[in-house]
Amino acid sequence: MKLSERAMAIEPSATLEVSAKAKAMKREGKPVISFAAGEPDFDSPSAALSFASEAMNNGMTHYTPATGIPELKEAILNYYSSHFELEYTEKQVIVGSGAKPLLYEVLGCLVDPEDEVLLFTPAWVSYQEQVKLFNGKAVCVDTTGTGFMPTRENIEKNLSPRTRVMMVNSPNNPTGAVYNDSTLNTLAEIAIEHDLLIIFDEIYERLVYENSVHKHILNVRPDIKDRCLIINGVSKAYAMTGWRIGYAIGPEEIVSKMGAFQGHMTSNPCSVAQWAAVGAMRESEDDIEVMRTEFSARRDLILDLLSKMPHISFQKPYGAFYVWINIEKTFGMKYKGETITDDSSFCRILLEGEYVATVPGKAFISPGKIRISYSNSRTEITEGMQRLSSFLKELK
Repeated sequence: MKLSERAMAIEPSATLEVSAKAKAMKREGKPVISFAAGEPDFDSPSAALSFASEAMNNGMTHYTPATGIPELKEAILNYYSSHFELEYTEKQVIVGSGAKPLLYEVLGCLVDPEDEVLLFTPAWVSYQEQVKLFNGKAVCVDTTGTGFMPTRENIEKNLSPRTRVMMVNSPNNPTGAVYNDSTLNTLAEIAIEHDLLIIFDEIYERLVYENSVHKHILNVRPDIKDRCLIINGVSKAYAMTGWRIGYAIGPEEIVSKMGAFQGHMTSNPCSVAQWAAVGAMRESEDDIEVMRTEFSARRDLILDLLSKMPHISFQKPYGAFYVWINIEKTFGMKYKGETITDDSSFCRILLEGEYVATVPGKAFISPGKIRISYSNSRTEITEGMQRLSSFLKELK
């Protein structure tokens, strides 16, 4: 059997792959602690459960409009009006089976073969692969040397006549960086100057810490509203990853085409999950703050533990729930006779030797690093970091 070139070119999701391996080892009885998944360990809000139960009891288990039920669209529009003072119409919002398929749909609506999409690396694992699915070219703009903030100089070096789209993710996965006003203003200016569309992925927008504030790019530059497509969802803010509900808001011309795309790909998102999202968005504001406060405490804990370990370095994250760690000093060192050669071997040897799962940096187009999630309990964080510390201290 001959597989398509498209299928052969796609790499599996590293985060899902590591998570699956960690879960398999747990089933074998091994005491694995996984810091791989980008998933809150909290239960979904009670309002989500009650709205879902009521929907099932009332027989709301059939097809819905392909782009989402009106009640959820209304909740989304109300959220953006109250939180960001951004006004949209129902025709400008689409609900999907998670944020990931919506990213796929908008790229499908914008990218032709050989068109270029700017990614600010380190970047989330699926951006590059989704661009490749449409035979586009992911052009990577490295932000490592600029505090994980893209600069005009670095962006302009990577622009070409084929550049169509700019992927912006703040708060950022995997670095935890929160883009400031100056950075967002620069991105908006470049988008206008070069006729680009910005995909503004703010799935972690409720998870910011200390004095950091998540700024919406349209609050900084309202004049780019016609060239900005917002991606968000209930997975991270409301601990509803398994319900698979995301949404996009933007220019009606793009959203309508995304709806046509979705109608042929997934049809409507799960009816019951949509009603659960209505409940969460209407009645779970207090739950969000409880979770954010706990994540803040976990962040402080894991940063304190990491700061005492040898051979690694990191920049303090102010958003999401990840720490991005430089492990390059461990290359060439040995753990129980086995040599660490790169970030992938570091993660493999750590998992096999100390039963701690992390994600290699190459998955985020930035080798030499690892990503650790602190979406675990404080008990697991303490135990897992003790194991990581023992691992690093044993390196020769």
